[in-house]
Amino acid sequence: MASTYDVVVIGAGPAGLAAAIEAKKNGASVLVIERNDEPGGILLQCIHNGFGSVLFKKDLPGPAYAHNFIEEAKSLGIEMLFDTMVLDIKPCLTGHLPTQPGNRALWCAPLQLTATSKNGFLELSAKAIVLAMGCRERTRPQIRIPGDRPAGVFTAGMVQRLVNIEGFMPGRNFVILGSGDIGMIMARRLTIEGAKVIKVLELMPYLTGLRRNYVQCLEDFGIPLSLSTTVSRIIGKKRVEAVETVRVDETLRPLPGTREIVPCDSLLLSVGLIPENELSKKAGVELDPLTGGPVVDEKMATSVPGIFAAGNVVTIYDLVDYVSKAGYIAGKSAAEYAAGRTAPAEYVEMKPGDNVRSVMPQRIRRGALSETLVELRVSREFPAKCSVDIKASGSVLYSKKEKYARPAEMITLSLKWPEIAAKLDAAAKELRVNVS
Repeated sequence: MASTYDVVVIGAGPAGLAAAIEAKKNGASVLVIERNDEPGGILLQCIHNGFGSVLFKKDLPGPAYAHNFIEEAKSLGIEMLFDTMVLDIKPCLTGHLPTQPGNRALWCAPLQLTATSKNGFLELSAKAIVLAMGCRERTRPQIRIPGDRPAGVFTAGMVQRLVNIEGFMPGRNFVILGSGDIGMIMARRLTIEGAKVIKVLELMPYLTGLRRNYVQCLEDFGIPLSLSTTVSRIIGKKRVEAVETVRVDETLRPLPGTREIVPCDSLLLSVGLIPENELSKKAGVELDPLTGGPVVDEKMATSVPGIFAAGNVVTIYDLVDYVSKAGYIAGKSAAEYAAGRTAPAEYVEMKPGDNVRSVMPQRIRRGALSETLVELRVSREFPAKCSVDIKASGSVLYSKKEKYARPAEMITLSLKWPEIAAKLDAAAKELRVNVS
């Protein structure tokens, strides 16, 4: 194993594998570092269908989707290091890029990585790094559910691993808090395996997962869903005996007289995902307070020169195909940077406007030449037709009609940036994305 690479990818999930493949195809020497003992990431425990409709035009289970990328990475001879965790990244530069012309490789020193493995500590150097660490689940302490601390409280991903990988049923009578995709999928999976899913509760007045999962996983299996309802207390000493539920108003405050005791032996939490960004913080990468992930441009470049990011470490996607697409972009961009082919740029900021919760990328190079993918989430539900507009200084630069818009489902825009840039005032520094 070498000590210096053009591109080091941290994480061998769908984003990391796609980034490594594209970086290799663009002439870079590549190393993938993965803390688990095999590539594939979370996809290996996602044995349900629903992957690959965009990239492969097929309806694949998670392991089959991952297999395509694993085999391609092997065929390209991409080096992978397993059972290894990156502890620290020390960037060579911070802040804005230098403005002088020239070959970046001449003035940008390698980035330094410190990692720990079963063989001890490692010191590695890279001309570019792709962050692809994925995300983690919110836990009970983060949502502050009162009560004792009995056995039987699980996150949805943990139950998914126990059932699908370990072959272990952790309970028999479940209440599920949260209508996220993993929670609804596990409601179906637990039912198939013989458990009783009493009900699914959702704090918000709308689904937080995809509509198709509601139909296929809850409606088709007769599992009730209660919106604007949450768990106010967990009851039980050694093991969960029941949960207390309560309905909430539009400000999410408990409604008097709506508390109910629901007997169960397990509570499954599907209450959101958070980008895994401890390394990003250590490297000094600017984070978006709305998404929790790095601020990136259309090339998936972060605020730190030489560091790129892709996938759920940037923002939480609803379809894995777009995670892989982001990985492709980050991998190609990292290879170009490592080869000294990335010129300094002036940016136009992209910010959420009316009825938009978050937008990514948060900035676009003013001279961008390629098609730009923009991902956004709305802050409220639009059950009927709506319009997505991008404005600068009050002028509409782009508009697209959508049949509906839901907070749980990403809207993906494919912008022909040169056409938009031609309409952009030279003095404009900011774009606003609005939904109406």
